[in-house]
Parts: sequence; structure tokens; C-alpha cells
Amino acid sequence: MGQLSDANPVWQPPRQAVETTAIGRFMSACAGKYGFKPDYAALHRWSVAQPGEFWAEVAGYTGLRFGREADQVFAPGVSLRDARWFAGATLNYTENVLRGTTDHVAIIFCDERGRRTELTRAELTMQVRRVAESLLQLGVERGDRVAAMLPNCPEAAVIMLAAAAIGAVFSSCSPDFGVRAVLERFGQIGPKVLVGCDGYSYGGKSIDCLDKLIELKRGLPDLKETVLVSFLYDELSTADVQREQGMHAFSALLSAEGIDEFPQLPFEHPLFIMYSSGTTGAPKCIVHSAGGTLIQHLKEHVLHTDLGSADRLLYFTTCGWMMWNWLIGALASGVTVVLYDGSPAYPDASGLWRHVATERVTVLGTSPRFLLATQQADVLRDVLTDNRFDLSNLRTVLSTGSPLPAESYDFVKANLPRVQLCSISGGTDIISCFVLGNPLLPVYRGEIQSLGLGMDVDVADAHGVSVRGAPGELICRQAFPSMPLCFWNDPDGRIYEQAYFRHYPNCWRQGDLAEMTVHGGVIIYGRSDTVLNPGGVRMGTAEVCEPALAVDGVVDALAVGQRRDNDERVVLFVVTASNCSLTDDMRERIRRSIAHAASPRHVPAIILEVADIPRTISGKAMELAVRAIIHGEDVPNSASLANPEALQYFMNRPELA
Repeated sequence: MGQLSDANPVWQPPRQAVETTAIGRFMSACAGKYGFKPDYAALHRWSVAQPGEFWAEVAGYTGLRFGREADQVFAPGVSLRDARWFAGATLNYTENVLRGTTDHVAIIFCDERGRRTELTRAELTMQVRRVAESLLQLGVERGDRVAAMLPNCPEAAVIMLAAAAIGAVFSSCSPDFGVRAVLERFGQIGPKVLVGCDGYSYGGKSIDCLDKLIELKRGLPDLKETVLVSFLYDELSTADVQREQGMHAFSALLSAEGIDEFPQLPFEHPLFIMYSSGTTGAPKCIVHSAGGTLIQHLKEHVLHTDLGSADRLLYFTTCGWMMWNWLIGALASGVTVVLYDGSPAYPDASGLWRHVATERVTVLGTSPRFLLATQQADVLRDVLTDNRFDLSNLRTVLSTGSPLPAESYDFVKANLPRVQLCSISGGTDIISCFVLGNPLLPVYRGEIQSLGLGMDVDVADAHGVSVRGAPGELICRQAFPSMPLCFWNDPDGRIYEQAYFRHYPNCWRQGDLAEMTVHGGVIIYGRSDTVLNPGGVRMGTAEVCEPALAVDGVVDALAVGQRRDNDERVVLFVVTASNCSLTDDMRERIRRSIAHAASPRHVPAIILEVADIPRTISGKAMELAVRAIIHGEDVPNSASLANPEALQYFMNRPELA
């Protein structure tokens, strides 16, 4: 298989990075105090060798505010799951997130309809205090669930922070989820309060959600109160529905006086319930702690992303993806968070980039699909040559959701040569990253820069032995603060244990096929449960799809293995641009591209055209669903797909008989 990266970096940190970045200053201080060499490799080794010291230093450096200090920062257990962090400590997640200069802009909201609002930290804090008081008046107690189905708007941030402020457990979905998909999630956790919207806009279209909200209200038997956010229409337009259905207007929640103090809660108090993709059954409900989430995010925001009060962070996400929680949590670093709701390609392909320019965004978070679409539409050329739009403030682009093709590194370097492109990878399971960017290190084409501090990440073979120069399973050999507390409705922890510890006893298995590089970085090849295995040669789906996407006219791709004659053959499905179709010539160019970029063994046996690729609601290509279809098996839980209609393109294909 071999490494895909090149020897020469596509981005180099400034010479003064150790002095000018937070992680550089943190490294220097810890090296002087604990006696290790002041370089990143040594810093990482110390962070996993001395986890108690490391996480205590992170808490101190980032100014984490405790109500009560910990009796013991790290208490190892018999197993990873038994480890305890900051035992005896108390804090309030919301208090920590809202800290900072009161007149500093906390949130900028803009959408495809041209609306724009700002909230200072003082204004955001006031709204959070008032909504927190209103939730108490609605009967919400510590441990109760507050669920939200909202666009990426300030109201979503307010309700999340208000729920966390009083010790409620928050969970969210995006309004583009279908009723069944929402009920499969919220129906398991029994929310006391549901906050929903009247609708949203996407791609210039208005999508009404009132009927959906009413259906959800009826489908949640434990629900006591429903709150309506008038996002698509004004309140007068939704007043009748609100009264008829016994809903509260969100604006009414802002009329309370507000809580006076933020209660101090245990470090391990439950904060969020996140959901697995649900592609192999009902989504698993993953419970995350307030303290573990907070300190992990502070480490990633302040140290690995170098965020501070001078920065503006825009992550293109919805409330149904963990990156939204990560985005709102970035407020704790002092950053201004830019919330964008709508299509990134509205009113044209440069839509999101123009918001990046207008709002003077310094750190942009996105996905490989968006960068590929930008490249194929040649968007940046138009934006960069338009004097009305200035991208000079942009210093970092983050990418996650799937492996980032090596060609995207070339594209960003060519168009934004000063920008650090950081592919990051972790998951909803840990609400954070295992591997991510680093302002102290070079960026190499096709590589994720570094292992996360405090994360004892390794790549192992089937027996748990470390491997280098070849792909293996991405694992973590030690506990870390943002490990889930538990799964909801899993009282004996059996499902939790099966999910992460079944394959490698006492080692966390993430389920990614990865390779360590000579630079200390990581290459992610895709999910290990979708590994291709023709002729006994294991390969990641990204190794086939990425070279295919580099061929002109290919806009999307998905590779799966099909069982055949006691072996497996690789089948590649491609979506072509609207102005072309899959010809024999294009097939041959795809084969040559894959053979050149990977090896002749990676060349698919069959290349077929489809109109669309099925994806989860968070945007991940669903290889498992397609593999099930071509083997004549049932597709479990198709409600987890954002576009289940795409499955039809893979059914009854005579070429696969």
C-alpha cells in the first residue's frame, strides 16, 4: 500500500511559531517545568506518559474555572473505562464557555437569505441566563433532557448553553432530519422539553417544519413542553399554531429575569447526548460529560488550532453533527463564532467563501466534499480576483467528515498559499479528535499533521501489535477525558464495551484504517469495516476514490467490495458532472489515475455510473448500505440516510449479477 504523502511540505509554520502560538508557549513552559526537550514529539510523549500532570497543565493554561479544585486529576482504573478525571472537582460548562470580555462579539449569525445579527458576550450571557430560568419554570431539573431540532442559529446556541447551565442534558438534530430519524434519536432519551423551528431555508427554498414539529410532539410520550422558534416566518404567522398546539414561543423564554448564579456540578456530570450514524441499527445514544468535553475542546481550540479573542471561527455544520457542539464550545477560547445557515453554494458556488471574506473569518471549518466542489467550480479564482472580497484574514482551513484527498492540499496551496490546511479526524464517539492540526509542524500532502496531545494513539495489526509503514487499525492505548460516560439505555455497559473494546482488550478501537507516516503524521484510508480486500490485499476505500475524483468530470465516488468466486472484487461507482457521462475513455482515465496514485491492485474490476451517492445525515458516504444492496441484503435503518432515494441507483444492476 505505502504512504501517499510527499517529502516536501505544502505549508511551513513561521519561524517564530514557538513564541507566537499558544501551543509553542505551552510546550516551552512544560518543557522547562518537567525537563523534556522542547519539541512536539517530546511534548506528546510526556502528555501520554504523565496524563495527570498534562491535563492539570491544560486546565491551568486555558484558565479552566472550577467551583472546587480536583482531589486527584487522574485516577487510573483496572480498565480504560474505569479511569476517572478531576475527581472531586466541580464546574459549570456554560460559565466557562461564556467567560470573556463582555463587549466582545461572541456570535455573528448570517444565512443565505441575507439576514445578519450579532450578539456580544454580555448579550449572549443575558439570553442564556433568562432561558435557563425559563427552563426551570417549565419544570426542567438536573439530568432532564432538553432536545432541539433547530437550524444553525443563535437560538440553538442559547438553548444548548441554558440547558447545560442548570445541569440538564442537551441533545440536538438538524431540521432536515426526517420525522422517523428524529424519533429514533429523541425517542430513546425521553426529553422533557423539545425546542423546534417553524422551518428553514436551503438553496433558495423555504422548507416548512410546523407539521414535522407537531408530529414529533405527538411521538414523544415523555415530553412535557414544546418551544417554537420562529425562524422561517415571523411570530404572528405562527401564533395560531403555537396556541393550538400548546407551545411556548422562544421569545417568551427571554422575558424571565434570569438565573443569578451558575450551579457548580461534578466534572463528570452529563452534558450532551450524541448519536452514532445508525447505519447498523438504531442510533446509539452516546453520553458525554461536561468536564471531559470542556477540557478536551479547550485543548483542541487553544493549543491545536491556536484560537483566541482575535479570531473568527466559521465551521460549516448543522446541529445534527458533533462539529456544531465543537463550534459552540470554541467560545470558551474567547473566539467569535460565526454561525452560517443555508447552502454553501447559494446564490452561486462562491456563496460560503463570500461570507468567509465578508465576516473576516480567520479559521474556516468544512469538509472534503466542499473543497472538491470549490475546486471543480473554480470558485476561488473568482473570489480572489473580486476586489470586494478579501480572504487575507483566513489563516487556517479545517477539514473533516471523510479522508481529505491529496489533491485538495495542492489546490489550497495554489490558491491560498499562506493558509494552513488541517485535516482532522476523531468522531462523535469522543466528541473530539484523535489526530488533528498543529501550528508548530509542517503540513505534508495527504497527511493529518499530528497525534492529539494527551491521546495515546497508535496503529495496530489484528493482534494489537504496533505497525509502521503499513495500514492498520487506529487505536488509543490509554484513557482520555472525553471518553463517553456511557450509552443511554445500556445499564450494564455491554453495548459500550462491544462498540470500542471488543477487538482490542483495554484499547479503544476507533474503527478507522490508518497509517503512521515518517513525519509523525497519520493517513486515514477510511472506515475499517468497509476495507476492500481483493486477493487478500487490504486497502482503504479512499485509496480508490481519491484518484478517481482527480479525473475531470468525476464529482463523487464510492467504492465497495463485492464477494465473488471465494474472493472479492472492487466495484467503483461514480457520479459525473452534469455536462458529461461515463464513457469508455473516462473509465480508462480513472483506471490510470488509480494505478498511478495507488497501485494496479487498486484498480476496480468494474466502474459504474450512478446519479447520486447515499450519505448519512452528517455527510458520510454509506459504503455499508451499498455493499448490502449489491449482495441482496436488507439495508438496516435507511432513515439514517440524508438521501435514501439514492439507494435505488444501486439496485438490480445487471453488471453486478
